[in-house]
Amino acid sequence: MKRIAAICLFLIIAFSLCACGGNVKNVQTHEVPSDIYSQTDIDSAIAVIKEEFKANWKGCTLTEIYYAGDDISKSYQDLADRNNADEAIVLLSSFYVDSSGGDGSLDPNSTYSDWNWILVRSDKGTWKHVDHGY
Repeated sequence: MKRIAAICLFLIIAFSLCACGGNVKNVQTHEVPSDIYSQTDIDSAIAVIKEEFKANWKGCTLTEIYYAGDDISKSYQDLADRNNADEAIVLLSSFYVDSSGGDGSLDPNSTYSDWNWILVRSDKGTWKHVDHGY
């Protein structure tokens, strides 16, 4: 009986930990050439979004994330300005939403593609996630 109770407790804890945020395992990325950002700059922005996704996107699985390109990022300079930052970078992603519907605002059992993530920074500092969506 104690063994069954211990197994049940373990499973409850394991499932609770899994449900804390989104899944970012096995995420596909690919390099998009840039005249503005180094691959290190792009990778650091991707890392910020992966952490955001893990922490706050319960019921969702990030499947792909990559740099949207120089032209798209340049078009978001106004968002950098509004956030007192020097630069903006835009990433695109795809993710799957399970039957829970994420936070309730997403369609259950669906895949979102070309989802924008906008980040800003100043003086080559740390990227800050400021917006996302279509």
